[in-house]
Amino acid sequence: MRRFASLTSFRIAGAVIPAFCLIFLTSCAPLQVHLGMKVYLDRTPVNSIQVSLPKGPGIAPGQKSPLVVTFSEPGGKILTTEGAGQGKVMWSDLQVTSTVVTVNKKGVISLPRDPRASDGKVPHVTVTVPSHPDLRADIDIAVRYDEKYVANFSGSRGSDGMNGTDGIDGTSGMSGSMDPNNPSPGGSGGDGTDGSNGQDGSHGGDAPAVQVRMTLRSGTHPLLQVSVSAQGHQKFYLIDPQGGLLTVKADGGDGGSGGRGGRGGRGGSGGIGSPNGSDGRPGSDGRNGWDGSHGSGGLITVTYDPQAKPYLNALHLSSQYGPAPVFREQTVAALW
Repeated sequence: MRRFASLTSFRIAGAVIPAFCLIFLTSCAPLQVHLGMKVYLDRTPVNSIQVSLPKGPGIAPGQKSPLVVTFSEPGGKILTTEGAGQGKVMWSDLQVTSTVVTVNKKGVISLPRDPRASDGKVPHVTVTVPSHPDLRADIDIAVRYDEKYVANFSGSRGSDGMNGTDGIDGTSGMSGSMDPNNPSPGGSGGDGTDGSNGQDGSHGGDAPAVQVRMTLRSGTHPLLQVSVSAQGHQKFYLIDPQGGLLTVKADGGDGGSGGRGGRGGRGGSGGIGSPNGSDGRPGSDGRNGWDGSHGSGGLITVTYDPQAKPYLNALHLSSQYGPAPVFREQTVAALW
């Protein structure tokens, strides 16, 4: 028993100690600098700075993208920031300011999901180094609208039914006597009890009716303004029809799965004797629950401006278990 406890303690220690060391190393800057994993910029001579977006020059509403800052030392050695740059320069040694986008403490920029916050604006990021006031790097960030978006108003999935409980096994029969001079029969085994039925899954949720409005912002690079609303909630999208796509979903929710029926208890064994006792009867298995029925899909109504008609293929509509979408052509003014 002591040996088993020792082995268990050793295995736990073997799993915990490396994890503790990793947390300690990644959270303790002085130790990381001492081990050469990080550097302090106030103790490092650098003469140039650049900032870039390694995942490309643009970002779409709702997206995030990491920044990488690169430094050159007088001897030509290159240093990069931690994180996406996989370097030794800590973001805590830098000062980052921005407009339109936000930047977290790990150098990751975020653009608001609502396109109205960035429409017609140029996000900008400035990186400075408090320990080297002569160094500064700036970057303008293009906003892209050729992404694939999903506006999902589908019904929720139904809850699963509870599993049935297993039956109780029957007790074994009492032993009798095998003595030929004084034989006695073995007792009969007890019957197992029945397993209970599994519960049925619940009904999937119904999707609401969804209203889609779409108009075209004409120009050298046309863009589609789209609003999607349902149950008092409204979302806005700006879509580049050259590669951009908006999927609107109002599917009925799937029904929950039925619970598994409980297993019937096993019959108890007959006791040994002369003759042996009979085995008990096994209990019946419970019935599996029925899967819940799916919910109803919502009616999607699309109202589009005549100028936007050639770009209706930038919309994908899904109303599974519901009526077919309805399209209405009429004048739609600018949405913002």
